[in-house]
Amino acid sequence: MRVVAAMSGGVDSAVAAARAVEAGHDVTGIHLALSRNPKSYRSGARGCCTIEDANDARRAADVIGIPFYVWDLSDRFHDDVVEDFLDEYAAGRTPNPCLRCNEKIKFAAVLERALALGYDAVATGHYAQLRAGPDGDIEMHRALDHGKDQSYVLGVLDQHQLAHSLFPLGGSTKPDVRAEAARRGLLVADKPDSHDICFVADGDHAGWLREKLGDQAPNSGGPIIDDATGEELGRHEGTYGFTIGQRKGLRIGRPAPDGKPRFVLDIEPVSGTVTVGPRERLAVHRLRGVRPRWCGGAPSRMRGTVQLRAHGGELPATVSVLDEFVEIELHEPAFGIAPGQAAVVYDGTRVVGSATIAVTE
Repeated sequence: MRVVAAMSGGVDSAVAAARAVEAGHDVTGIHLALSRNPKSYRSGARGCCTIEDANDARRAADVIGIPFYVWDLSDRFHDDVVEDFLDEYAAGRTPNPCLRCNEKIKFAAVLERALALGYDAVATGHYAQLRAGPDGDIEMHRALDHGKDQSYVLGVLDQHQLAHSLFPLGGSTKPDVRAEAARRGLLVADKPDSHDICFVADGDHAGWLREKLGDQAPNSGGPIIDDATGEELGRHEGTYGFTIGQRKGLRIGRPAPDGKPRFVLDIEPVSGTVTVGPRERLAVHRLRGVRPRWCGGAPSRMRGTVQLRAHGGELPATVSVLDEFVEIELHEPAFGIAPGQAAVVYDGTRVVGSATIAVTE
């Protein structure tokens, strides 16, 4: 097959590209330029959108012996990922930009361009496994290394996208990948993994949102209210600086009446009110998801598990699909679940699909 290998400049994508070559594919390496001004995104080894990363990817391609190009997708990334992130926070929700990037950029824009250029598949360094299903479809399963498993952020992929995807690292552990990179002479073998959101330059989400939202911010501050008493415990500078379940950085000026730690329970962006309360008030038993995306056929009703955070565990659940909605009944409570996050549904290790959380009960 003719394969495009998306190379971020990290160790995982470099080894994935090398393995695709070793498997006999005709591979071309590409690096995605996602920032209109690379210096405005992360710097150093923390991100995946820097000039240094592009140079690391190019050097890895030279070692592997494959052609290498940079594809500029900065405008589409800004429109589909960055603007979506801003809109969601302005509405009091907590988005996951990595899912949106996989859905809109890596396995939509990149795949569309690759297919148009005559390529057959896109290979990435994601940790997930693809298997042939009993009905001839493509199933996506958790990676062998559950500590590195990235199937959660790939739960937005459909059958067309899965049929044109390669995940060469799904059956490996991260230490094995680093050791292989060293054996291959790849200089990124010991490069640290990227963390946080690639387009927030210094990791200060609230400061970045304040700067970027500007006059579009839904409010310029408001009260922090105790859920039990209605008492104002403090003030804040904008609801976009909070997420459901947050404990640190609340700047509560006086202790809560019962002396218990307070967590964010609700965010009301129009009035600017942030409601806080004890942890037990964060318990969620039911979810409603919107904009479902299914890796295969949509189930009508099933018992399985759901993952509600990129680095969270699975919870047993009953999932019901009603037209364009997904109702999820959790068999044990989850805590601090925010609208805007993704609920990814699993049947064992198989990824069934994903939905965006709209309502929690």
